[in-house]
Amino acid sequence: MTGQAPEAPSTSSTPPVPLAEPVFYEGGPARGDLIFNLVFGLTLIGIPFAVGAIVRALWLRYRITSRRISVSGGWLGRDRSQISYSQIREVRSVSRGFGFWGDMVLVLTDGAKLEMRSLPRFRETEAYILERMAARSSSGAATGLPPAGSKGFGNPQAASA
Repeated sequence: MTGQAPEAPSTSSTPPVPLAEPVFYEGGPARGDLIFNLVFGLTLIGIPFAVGAIVRALWLRYRITSRRISVSGGWLGRDRSQISYSQIREVRSVSRGFGFWGDMVLVLTDGAKLEMRSLPRFRETEAYILERMAARSSSGAATGLPPAGSKGFGNPQAASA
């Protein structure tokens, strides 16, 4: 060590890549849902609900970013769904657990539905999704159609005139 100059930190010519998709929420279902259903599971009627809550707590994960919504769930978390905001036509939600968590259904443009159960902070999440949908539709990315004044395949009235 004596007689040697300390090494200067290596500087790379490429700057660090910023996170392309800021994450709004990443995690599992609400903990209150699990606790509530475990207590309810002490009765004979509540056992199936408790098992469902345990499976959700173990393998259901949400990732909501500025570009897309990803849901992985199912048995051992093997089912994965990923949608962009331009694919969402409607957002429906209902509160659960005295409003601490809620369920949300995203109705897609092709008629399919994506359910998100026991979503914590669901009101904030719903507002964020609606905000992202509005931002996408104002930029024209959601419609997938050319502007109204253009002619071609996207505008059947212009083709018949």
